[in-house]
Amino acid sequence: MGLADTRQPATPNERRRKKRKPIVITEEKALAHILESVAPLPSRSVPLAQAREQFAARDVFARLALPVFDNSAMDGYAVVAKACAAGKSQRVIGEQPAGADRKLRIAPGEAVRIFTGAPMPAGADAVVMQEEVRCEGPEIFVETKVEPGDFIRRRGSDLSEGQRILASGERIRPQTLALLAAQGFAEVEVGGAVRAAIIVTGDELIPPGGALETGQIFESNSILARALFEKCGVSVAQVEHCADEASSIEAALRRSFACDVLVVIGGVSVGARDLVKSALNSVGAQTDLWRVSVKPGKPFLFGRAGACAIFGLPGNPVSAFVTFLLFVRPAVLQLMGAHRDELSLPRIDATLTEEVRNKGDRPHYVRGRVLHGKFTVVGRQESHALYGLSRANALLRVPPGEVFRRETVVPVLSLD
Repeated sequence: MGLADTRQPATPNERRRKKRKPIVITEEKALAHILESVAPLPSRSVPLAQAREQFAARDVFARLALPVFDNSAMDGYAVVAKACAAGKSQRVIGEQPAGADRKLRIAPGEAVRIFTGAPMPAGADAVVMQEEVRCEGPEIFVETKVEPGDFIRRRGSDLSEGQRILASGERIRPQTLALLAAQGFAEVEVGGAVRAAIIVTGDELIPPGGALETGQIFESNSILARALFEKCGVSVAQVEHCADEASSIEAALRRSFACDVLVVIGGVSVGARDLVKSALNSVGAQTDLWRVSVKPGKPFLFGRAGACAIFGLPGNPVSAFVTFLLFVRPAVLQLMGAHRDELSLPRIDATLTEEVRNKGDRPHYVRGRVLHGKFTVVGRQESHALYGLSRANALLRVPPGEVFRRETVVPVLSLD
């Protein structure tokens, strides 16, 4: 006869507590909620020199046709094409440099010395390159066949008046700035200026340049987060390091809520020293979601305090990096007025140089390097492995249980 079981039956509340597990949401649902929670900031006008990588706040239309006037595409001679029979001379009657229009006019058999970008003389319908003529005193002899329209840039052939040259929410690139300048714009209206705060937590952290003692590490996450913010065009207004102490974290949180975005790195998991979640509650912040089904980066948090969007990132640097790109970056760009198409990292196709598999139950963002169209996994893939991350220029998303065979062409997210 066996020993009697002296344990008391579990109460209904105890059974419910045993069954209850923290809710882990998908990355798609997390991102959708975040983007629904942040609205673009008020727009502003800035000089063109300050507009690179900003986002247009409204559609912009051409004021001028480009080219503005018919002009020469070459250094040479403006002529009347039908008069340029082989061996027939053309009398040079003047010169038209780039700049002010000298209002010259030619008849058949006449030519004007002209330079690249110079306005075409009246009556001329072609330009002959200087290499294709023979000069004899005031006359030239054309040594090639000439057709009407040769080497002339026609007015409006590149751009018409009223044509849209910049769409609302579009990223303003260096070449866009050149087009705006060519239209005479000195300023452009762009999305709002985002101010960010960064808080890192951990007793073990000391600033770079200090002397390490056993058990300590140099703090690197604030450098990483600042660089990622600034790459987005965000101004970092505040950076603080807090020990694992509730009052210190709460005070730093209160100071940060004046910014548009707050990133807290470390202290958002379930350990006894992970105090960020409770500190946010203590200072009146709202936590909307916690724990996302993604690797690396499961202990991710999002919430709000008034107008400030709050992101809690894991303390391991690779986890912080991946969750910043997946969730913080799109939110920041939306605050800046970016179109939805601009929020994601650019995708490129690459061929795998080796097999890549995900045995886990979460999507895994594998760090690798794309070179000449081939993706190679680099370094260790643990969430602490900073060296491999430093060599990576792309991320490969591998769904749960998926195996990508060598030589498979896969879409990867470009980090550059």
